[in-house]
Amino acid sequence: MKTIQVPYYKGHMELHISEKNLKAVVTAGGDTFDPGKSETELVREALEHPIGTPKLRKLAKGKNRVTLITSDHTRAVPSRLTLPILLEEIRKGNPDAQITILVATGLHRATTEEEMRSMFGDAIVNHENIAVNHAFDPDEFVFMGVLPSGAEFHVNRLAADCDLLVAEGFIEPHFFAGFSGGRKSILPGVCNAATVNENHSYKAIASPWSVTGVLEKNPIHQDMVTAARRVNVQFILNVAQNSEKKIIAAFAGDLEQAHEKGVAFVRGLAQCPPVTGDIVVTSNGGYPLDQNLYQTPKAVATAEACAGEDGVIIMSASCVDGMGGSFFEKLIVRGTVQEIDDYLSKIPPKETISEQWCAQIYARILKKHKVILVTTYLDRETVEKANMIHASSLDEALETAYRIKGRDAGVVVIPDGVSVLAVKPE
Repeated sequence: MKTIQVPYYKGHMELHISEKNLKAVVTAGGDTFDPGKSETELVREALEHPIGTPKLRKLAKGKNRVTLITSDHTRAVPSRLTLPILLEEIRKGNPDAQITILVATGLHRATTEEEMRSMFGDAIVNHENIAVNHAFDPDEFVFMGVLPSGAEFHVNRLAADCDLLVAEGFIEPHFFAGFSGGRKSILPGVCNAATVNENHSYKAIASPWSVTGVLEKNPIHQDMVTAARRVNVQFILNVAQNSEKKIIAAFAGDLEQAHEKGVAFVRGLAQCPPVTGDIVVTSNGGYPLDQNLYQTPKAVATAEACAGEDGVIIMSASCVDGMGGSFFEKLIVRGTVQEIDDYLSKIPPKETISEQWCAQIYARILKKHKVILVTTYLDRETVEKANMIHASSLDEALETAYRIKGRDAGVVVIPDGVSVLAVKPE
């Protein structure tokens, strides 16, 4: 019997599995990568050698109104470390700069003060000017034209009306934008609901290019880059992390060039050929990304790439914050999987419902695979309404999966499904 730890909330949940059933444990290379430097050294070195731009302190000279975009409570950006360094760099160029830290929520709920103190530290919350994006408040946004998809581009006026726009984030595989980081700080980060919705329309999500690890020809990515360029993001700092959320690389400079370098690094560590299993066990890498059901399709999509025909997927996610957005909650329980997909497929891009994309991706996966959700915070009735099977532990879920697939079923475990890019080599 083998014991495997799978991330769950702020700790781990144990899976006990017979070695005769275990086909593979698939992990990204980040956990074995040794950068040879501390996290702080990596960040400072990236800022000293930006890619495609002057140093941030030079860009900040003469810039009085600076907006610095950071991520919200659903992302593990190491802002407690990076924000003070970025603020220091900007003030080296202009000690009197009026800096606003803008929290990029996309369509998520507003980040609370308690969460900001945890993410940024007390000093920043107490002494810096912080604003939170509210996607459903029309007064916060300005119109900046039409994107390649035809979507109208409405962006937070704090991002549009400043002398210097800087963004920080982290890079990992993303289930329909290809990779996170870079341009995503703007769209969806600080756009209004209508812009985010149309960028994430049923048509866009259904594109064969809107998948994990693909940027070229990806219509969602193309809109995002256009939006970020139009609002003139002049400098980014993006990091790569291991499963312990420790920085293992940092990339700074031009919106696209620095992001591309970071993507190449992450791809080199994350990409591996899929290992097919009758049962695939995965997670969202624990907190903060496993805090609601809305975020879970990210890892489930990775498991889908490894699940054999009619394979069973076991998803470990605390869902401590519930289902996620109210729109997603209504959509994921509105009927059978086919009924959900039929309903969503008829919605025109400009009438896209907020958060429908995660229901769409779940519908796609659930048509082919049973999904067992391991959660101690969502009740059985709610999970079953969402067309999934409830379990309170990984061992209970595995027993259920064996009843479906047989005692000889081969099991693939992907402890952190968000960090792995399971694709066939070209």
